Amino acid sequence: MALTAPPLDAHELYRFFHTAEEETLALRGVSLSVDAGEIVAVVGPSGSGKSTLLACLAGLDEPAGGTVVVAGETMSRRPEPERARLRARRIGMLFQSGNLLEAFTVEANVALAQRLTGRPDPARRAALLADLGLANRARAYPAELSGGEMARAGLAVALANDPVLILADEPTGEVDGLAEAAALDLLRARADGGAGVVIVTHSPAVAAAADRTVALLDGRVVDDDAIDRRVGP
Repeated sequence: MALTAPPLDAHELYRFFHTAEEETLALRGVSLSVDAGEIVAVVGPSGSGKSTLLACLAGLDEPAGGTVVVAGETMSRRPEPERARLRARRIGMLFQSGNLLEAFTVEANVALAQRLTGRPDPARRAALLADLGLANRARAYPAELSGGEMARAGLAVALANDPVLILADEPTGEVDGLAEAAALDLLRARADGGAGVVIVTHSPAVAAAADRTVALLDGRVVDDDAIDRRVGP
């Protein structure tokens, strides 16, 4: 996976939410870049802006200010159909739950993700399931999977179109320690293959496994390992 631009370059993101009586500043000038092969953990207390940031990075939400560029292509301020196409081609989304449609088998879930790009690829689908240890579970339904199998099947859907950027929102929040370790190994393998990975998490184990952590508080970046390394002690 050779890229001339980083998987993610987001600059000065702002997001406001209005109610009848007040304005909430969910993001206040957040910038985040992720290199190929890098796993970044975004941490912070509930309400700090982590999920809002992830939605803006994925093009599921539009920032009020700033820009999001994915592998050299601008995501921000484009019509939703264009954002959806870019998201399907370039981004793999992995959530704490809800990654699979309950009425479809594991294989059918992956096939559906591929069809969203108009590029169904049975050979890649079979290879992906085999790589994730799911070849013998391809015809199983989500209700028939263990926690670890669910985590791997969700990752199979996220990787269906060979994304350059993986965005994960608490992907290990509902699995045990062994399944969490397996999911982290799979994300690391994907990063080693050249993708950039962003994980929003409350898990100390996930944060410790990342290459760097970015801490948010009240919609602002209050700590970034990359900045700390550049500045020094």
